[in-house]
Amino acid sequence: MTRQSIEGVGLGLRSCHYQTILAEQPAIPWFEAMTDNYLGDGGQPHYYLSRIRNDYPITFHGVGLSLGSARPLSEAYLDRLVTLVERYQPAWISEHLCWCASAEHNSHDLLPLPYNELAVRHLSERIDQVQNRLGRRILVENLSSYVAFAESEMSEWQYVAEICRRADCELLLDVNNIYVSACNQGFDPQDYLAGIPVERVREIHLAGYQLQGELLLDSHSQPVHPPVWQLYRDALCRFGQVPTLIEWDNDIPPFDRLWQEAQRAERLREEVAVDG
Repeated sequence: MTRQSIEGVGLGLRSCHYQTILAEQPAIPWFEAMTDNYLGDGGQPHYYLSRIRNDYPITFHGVGLSLGSARPLSEAYLDRLVTLVERYQPAWISEHLCWCASAEHNSHDLLPLPYNELAVRHLSERIDQVQNRLGRRILVENLSSYVAFAESEMSEWQYVAEICRRADCELLLDVNNIYVSACNQGFDPQDYLAGIPVERVREIHLAGYQLQGELLLDSHSQPVHPPVWQLYRDALCRFGQVPTLIEWDNDIPPFDRLWQEAQRAERLREEVAVDG
């Protein structure tokens, strides 16, 4: 099995769609598999992933590495990740710019760090450690945010760009997260796009949010909303025809509904390519 290139608009691979994918062989160019669902040695997850990987390129997207944690990176986790990557040869591996675990507790959530020099240095060093272990660059993803740290010394886009520069890693730019954070924190999402180096963006994520009181919540339980589609168009104009993924993790609809979202994204990509 060899690594394959990724183009176009892919979908997040979810177990409720395994049978549909295998039976119908939809014309989706690639799938993103959640790393942490396949870290075991065998069982049904690997049975289905192996069959799907025979027909489609895949990427791996993790939520459990806890790059921003103060505790040392888990060598056991990295060992399992290396084994997984060697087995399936994904086009790339991505993780979040967050922490989720301490020495004694796991939050089961993606927790932010302040945007300051200490966090930039800490994350850069740990990303470099992961890349050396894997023997390849990884992608890191920006989070959605709901609070601001008094300790922050820079904007989020400056923070993200500096981490990518120091670690020499690539960026998974989540456009929905930018919009959610912009609404919650009161910044202009166009400033965010303008502050990200074009050459670092390898993939874009699209997802749906929901209104929770006065905040937007990055719920991944809705279709992509109109202002996020518009921001995606702007991102395509700046970053080019970057591979894009539709995320839908909660209240997951039938596969055809996800495919409709992917087709809409593809039409938008075509429109921007023609206009450009």
